[in-house]
Amino acid sequence: MSDTAPPHHRFTCHAMATTFDVIINHDDADATYAAQAAQAVFQEIARLEDELSRFRASSDIYRLGQLQAGQSILVGMAAWDCLALAKAMHQETNGAFDITIGPLMHLFITAEGDPRQVSQDVLEQSRQIIGSQRFDLDEDSMRVTVHATGMIFDLGAMGKGYALDQAADLLQDWKVSNFVLNAGDSTVLAIGAPTGKDAWQLTLGGGEQKLPLSNRALSGSGFAVKGAHIMNPRLFQPVPLKPRRTYALAPTAALSDALSTAFMVMEQDEITALCARYEGVEALELET
Repeated sequence: MSDTAPPHHRFTCHAMATTFDVIINHDDADATYAAQAAQAVFQEIARLEDELSRFRASSDIYRLGQLQAGQSILVGMAAWDCLALAKAMHQETNGAFDITIGPLMHLFITAEGDPRQVSQDVLEQSRQIIGSQRFDLDEDSMRVTVHATGMIFDLGAMGKGYALDQAADLLQDWKVSNFVLNAGDSTVLAIGAPTGKDAWQLTLGGGEQKLPLSNRALSGSGFAVKGAHIMNPRLFQPVPLKPRRTYALAPTAALSDALSTAFMVMEQDEITALCARYEGVEALELET
């Protein structure tokens, strides 16, 4: 048996339809304390899933989908944070990011994941309940009002990133300063660095590229795993399959998560302009 300590403590759980990993630098905590901190993280992720999943009847997001046009509800902080960021990203990306695009998924993709043709009449009906301009936020009361009946709110393109951000805050409350949080390899948040290093080293593109990451998040979107599952909210149709994976780097995981999806829709000049407006935001592309 080796006396050499493992370089990191690693813990895993399944939530939000994916696998979450917590990697804590060995010198930040012993095995017992690291396990307790990771368990606290997993409990927080489970709580957030209860509040943000559109499939759970108790969640704020599910309840929003039950409203009639003109109705409103009060929401909790987690839902508010996500809805406010989604609204801002819808505006900043000129509609390339939209959490209400769910009806198109049901139309263009079968339950088995296969594409199908959609008539213009059916598509026009769906257009009437799609668009982040169809809901309003009252910051003073944290009240959300919808302006269409039967809207679908889906935080799948940013909810996991938001969960990582909240988990990072929790770990720092536990006085853990150097760690990596990973949501299904689609979004990674790295804080601090391993002992003796300047940054955590991430592997991209099947091991072909290394990326140092510290106090920053990275999210990737592509077609290799799920096929044609990304919708273009501007054109109301699926994004054509492309042999590349788009990555977004950002100061927070919720932002990188949202932008990696938006970048699949946006033109290169739009992406360049957006990155120039936001400090710490970058775009990367790799062939798949």
